Amino acid sequence: MQSFRTELENPIVEQDIIDLERKIRAFREGKIHDEKFRSLRLARGVYGQRQPGVQMVRIKLPFGKVTFKQLLKIADISDEYGSSNLHLTTRQDIQIHYVSLDRTPQLWAELEQDDITLREACGNTVRNVTSSPTSGVDPLEPFDVSPYAQATFEYFLRNPICQEMGRKFKISFSSSEADTAFAYIHDVGLIPKVNEAGERGFKVLLGGGLGAQPLLASAVEEFLPEDQLIPYIETIIRVFDRYGERNNRNKARLKYLIQKIGLDEVLRLAAEERTAIKVKTWPINRDSVPQPVIPPLTIYPRVPISNPLRYEQWLVTNVFEQKQTGFYGVYVKVPVGDIPTDIARKMVAAIQPYAADEIRITQNQGLLLKYVRKEALPALYEGLNALNMAAPGFDSIADVTTCPGTDTCNLGISNSMTMAKVLEDVIFNEYEDLIYNREIKIKISGCMNSCGQHGLAHIGFHGSSLKAGTRVLPSVQVMLGGGTVGNGEGRVAERVIKVPSKRATHVLRAVLDDYKTLSPEGETFHAYYDRQGKDYFYRLLKPLADLTTLTDDEFVDWGHQETYVSAIGVGECAGVIIDLVATLLYESEEKLGWANGAYAKGLWSDAIYHSYNTFISSAKALLLDKGVNSSTQAGVIREFDAHYVSTGEIDINGTFNDLVLQINKNEPSEEFATAYKQQATDFLEAVKVKREAVLQS
Repeated sequence: MQSFRTELENPIVEQDIIDLERKIRAFREGKIHDEKFRSLRLARGVYGQRQPGVQMVRIKLPFGKVTFKQLLKIADISDEYGSSNLHLTTRQDIQIHYVSLDRTPQLWAELEQDDITLREACGNTVRNVTSSPTSGVDPLEPFDVSPYAQATFEYFLRNPICQEMGRKFKISFSSSEADTAFAYIHDVGLIPKVNEAGERGFKVLLGGGLGAQPLLASAVEEFLPEDQLIPYIETIIRVFDRYGERNNRNKARLKYLIQKIGLDEVLRLAAEERTAIKVKTWPINRDSVPQPVIPPLTIYPRVPISNPLRYEQWLVTNVFEQKQTGFYGVYVKVPVGDIPTDIARKMVAAIQPYAADEIRITQNQGLLLKYVRKEALPALYEGLNALNMAAPGFDSIADVTTCPGTDTCNLGISNSMTMAKVLEDVIFNEYEDLIYNREIKIKISGCMNSCGQHGLAHIGFHGSSLKAGTRVLPSVQVMLGGGTVGNGEGRVAERVIKVPSKRATHVLRAVLDDYKTLSPEGETFHAYYDRQGKDYFYRLLKPLADLTTLTDDEFVDWGHQETYVSAIGVGECAGVIIDLVATLLYESEEKLGWANGAYAKGLWSDAIYHSYNTFISSAKALLLDKGVNSSTQAGVIREFDAHYVSTGEIDINGTFNDLVLQINKNEPSEEFATAYKQQATDFLEAVKVKREAVLQS
């Protein structure tokens, strides 16, 4: 552990990593309960795999930005600690698999040397802040949203208000009304706007989400001034933290809170939080994201094009002219989002002479290279082609998005990675003219949770299983008609029919053949789907759901040789509920320590929120002694009054509600922080006395 102290310049990060190492040691010694430890490591980007004894480590890259040096460092880390592979995610992260838990602190420390973090990449936190990969170079953008995404990432990282929410919280910034960052399926989705006075702001969408029950976000602000962006998001998160579900993880997203109490009530509660938030305005430093280093103008080598047809296809589908005159953006299609580390290194060497030192990971698990001059395109193409990374059809129907599925994920029901490759082969071999179609999207998830975004696909599949007699076979739920409309509007794909997994190729052929035959030129897939209707597609695909014609091969999943067995592990993508009395009291002590630490640094708002969490954890501990397990923080406050204050068991000179909710009625001043922290200290001591009396009785 001494190496962390001497090698890292940031003392906050250094302490974070040291703390993880200590918690791992305590877990190994049996001093920390497994569920508590799981929650802690998830918030540090360490996620249990399907395979026992190893972890997936998720690297949090704000809006998908990674430099050449950082990518090479991640490749080195994957070689040293993982499986020598980089997996690109739909949230613009990079994942490394097969990592030993005990080595994660050292792995993290080495990444931080190049300003790369794991913090809050998983768990019940604000996840990676995403944006359109083209932000900064998009010809359609009113302004570059990258600095706003960076500021949001920085503000909420390690912020006390969002460390242990009921579930994850997702924020996206689209670069234009084309909404390529899918604002409509995020907890907070943002689309840039410029008003008549020339001022910058955002259209705000609230409460979207995919998962097993997709819901589209609601537009709540048509123009939120840029300096109100972060204060506004903070008020929403504070409401979600206090009133969001915590026991039933299937109902614990912001979208369900909005369903439960109504959008107007959520916005009213958020307005009440304005008094308590740290800042009332937050001007954005528009220069916070440095401009990438562009290769100097030079005479580029003349190279023969090995496959002229493929090159012309690549130019049409993978290359676009940036808003900066004379420069081009180049997309790199990455099948199933996997890049072996040796290929990653060769790729950096191949692109470095021709592209700016800033790669963006895209939401469909590819890469975007920026600031390429027209004269450099042939040499860049040949360099990528030598690595099999110059396939045309980026973000087209031939570019299938997928989650890892049963390859590594605990929740995977059926394979998605191999299926994606097979479906892409169908397109390239049988429907090559469709590689120019960037309207239709195919997306696959290994289960219903939509990590592969099947819920917003034109043609989507999610893993499932079917029973045929006494046997079980892998299957897929077919989803049709979803996708982006624009300016914050989207469509959720409809469940049409469930078929054996090995028939996914037949589903694709049936839908595409019908579309090509019956759809007039110029008709969008959405218009075609709406015109035909869901029942039409059910009847079209029903013969493929006939289980009387099954072959032995259909009991074997894609990419496997053994007969399928449905095996689902314990999911970790949203953390766990901790309801052990001793653990909660331990947490209360820890949170009070954080309050004292923040107070000593003059961070009044942080000290106040840590004190608030001390109140909640302490009260919940005592409630559990009475068998009361409230599902929200607001419920804990209410139940504590009912079971302890009104009965006279705990005397706090008033109600617990009035005591705790001083937090949203006072400015975060030194005076209030001093008083509130002392009240939390006194309350924790009273709870410990009461708890000891219960144990002795």
